[in-house]
Amino acid sequence: MSEGIEGIPQTAEQETKGTKEEKEAVAAQEAAGVEHTGVSGHAPRTEHADPHFENPLRDPRDRRLPRIAGPSGLVIFGVTGDLSRKKLMPAVYDLANRGLLPPGFSLVGFARRDWEDQDFAQVVHDAVREHARTPFREEVWQQLAEGMRFIPGDFDDDTAFKQLRAAVEELDASRGTSGNYAFYLSVPPKFFPKVVQQLKKHKLASAPDGSWRRAVIEKPFGHDLGSAEELNRIVHDVFDPEQVFRIDHYLGKETVQNLLALRFANQMFEPIWNRSYVDHVQITMAEDIGIGGRAGYYDGIGAARDVIQNHLLQLMALTAMEEPAAFDAASLLTEKLKVLKAVRLPQDLGQGTVRGQYAGAWQGGTKVRGYLEEDGIDQSSTTDTYAAVRLQVDNRRWAGVPFYLRTGKRLGRRVTEIAVVFQRAPHSPFDSTATEELGSNAIVIRVQPDEGMTVRFGSKVPGTSMEIRDVTMDFAYGESFTESSPEAYERLILDVLLGDANLFPRHQEVEESWKILDPIEQYWATHGRPAQYASGSWGPEEADEMLARDGRSWRRP
Repeated sequence: MSEGIEGIPQTAEQETKGTKEEKEAVAAQEAAGVEHTGVSGHAPRTEHADPHFENPLRDPRDRRLPRIAGPSGLVIFGVTGDLSRKKLMPAVYDLANRGLLPPGFSLVGFARRDWEDQDFAQVVHDAVREHARTPFREEVWQQLAEGMRFIPGDFDDDTAFKQLRAAVEELDASRGTSGNYAFYLSVPPKFFPKVVQQLKKHKLASAPDGSWRRAVIEKPFGHDLGSAEELNRIVHDVFDPEQVFRIDHYLGKETVQNLLALRFANQMFEPIWNRSYVDHVQITMAEDIGIGGRAGYYDGIGAARDVIQNHLLQLMALTAMEEPAAFDAASLLTEKLKVLKAVRLPQDLGQGTVRGQYAGAWQGGTKVRGYLEEDGIDQSSTTDTYAAVRLQVDNRRWAGVPFYLRTGKRLGRRVTEIAVVFQRAPHSPFDSTATEELGSNAIVIRVQPDEGMTVRFGSKVPGTSMEIRDVTMDFAYGESFTESSPEAYERLILDVLLGDANLFPRHQEVEESWKILDPIEQYWATHGRPAQYASGSWGPEEADEMLARDGRSWRRP
C-alpha cells in the first residue's frame, strides 16, 4: 500500500471509522486552541485565556474542521424522562466524542429525584452506553463526568433553584463556562411558565456581561392559537425572542436540511418545482406503534396537534418556500412565513380533512389493542390517532397544487417522507398498452428511517416490445458518504450552544401554524367521531376516498 506524508494512507476508505472520528476530535480540539485529551483522562487545558484571542488557524472559509461550541453549559429540566435519557444525554456525549464541545463543558440535571451528583453521573453513563451513536471512550466520559451536577427539587421549590444558581456559579469558577448556559425544558408543557418564571425570579435568565443565556423548549408549544400566544408572552417576558429556541427535531435531520440543498444548489430541480410541472405533494409521517404508556399526554392532544401543527407544516413550508436571500435565521423565517400565511384550508372541511382512531387487529404477527382499549383512555374519547388534510398555497408558484399531509399511529410501517409528484406527460406517442404500468414521475425525500432520496421515472422494459414501467434511482446517505448522519439532537444542541437559530421555528411560525390547524380542530369537535382503521393498515377508508375524489391516490411508502 502506498503512503503519503508521515505514513498517512492515501486511500481514505482504509481508515477505520473509530480512527477517523478520533482524528476529527483531535483536530477540532487543536483548532479551538485546546491541548488534546490523552488516554489518562485528564481535562485538557486552554492555552489562551484571553477572551479576545483569535486562533490564527481558524478561518471561516476553512470547511475541513467543524464548528466548535465555546465555553458553555447545559441545564436539563426533567432530566429523568425518556427524551433526556434516550436522546439528549447521548447527544451531548456524541458531541464531546467528536470534539465539538469545549473541554470545560458542564451538564446540570434538575428533577424530582433524591440523587447525588455521582448518582446522576451513573444514569448518564448508562444512557450513553445504551443509546450513544459513537463508540464509548473512557477518557471522553471522564472529562464530561467532571462537569456533571444534579439538583433535586420541584419546579416551585425556591431552595432547589437557589442550589441551581450556586451550582452554575461554582461551575463558572471550576470549569470555565464563562456564564454561558442553555436551559433545556424537557418537561410537560404545563410546566413551561413555572420554570421560566423561576429562572427569572432567581436571576438565572439574566446573563453576566459578555455572556449569554438561552431557553430551549420542546413541543407542543400550546394547544391552540390562544394558548400559544399566552405562552409566548410569558416566555418573552423572561427571555428575548432571539434567546428562545423551540425544538422541532425533524428540522435537525440531515435529509430535511438537504431539501434546501436539493432545491437551491442544483439547477435541474428548481425550474420544475412549481405548478406548471407538479401535480401534487404528499407529506407523510407514519408510526407503526401505538401510544404506549403516554395516555396522559396524548389523549386530548391527538395526531394533528402533535405532528401536523409543527412537523408537517414545517416540512411543507420548506418544500414550498421561495429561495431565501441567505441561509440565516431571519431569511429562512421570512420565506417560511410567506408560505404559512398563504395556506388555504379546503372550503368543505368534511370533504378535505379526515381523522381516525386505530382499532385492535393483528400487526406484525402480534394482536394489538385499539386506541379505546389502551390503559387510561376513556371509551368516549374522540382524540385522533390519524389525521389527513388537503391544503392549498395561494401564490403564483403553487396555485392549484394540493398539498396532502397525513400522520398516524399503528400504520403499516415507520416512515417520514416528502413526495413531489409530477404531472403526466402532456402527449404520449406510445399506445395505451405500452404505458399501462407507468405511473407519475416523482421525487421522494426520505426523512426517516432510510435517509436519502428517490427519483421515480419511466423506462423501457428490455425485450422486443415497447413496454414502459416505473423505475427508481436512489441516493442514500449511508452509501454516498463515509460517515453516518449525526442524530438530529446532536445538530440542534450544538446550534443552541453556538446561537445558530436557522433550524428552529420562531414564535411567528408557531402562531401561523395554529391559525391553520385551529379551524380544523374546531370543526372536528362538533362533527361526529373519528373513523376507525385497523392497526397495521394505512389509515381509514375515508382518507383514500378524499384523494379519490381528486382523481389521486396515496403513495405506499
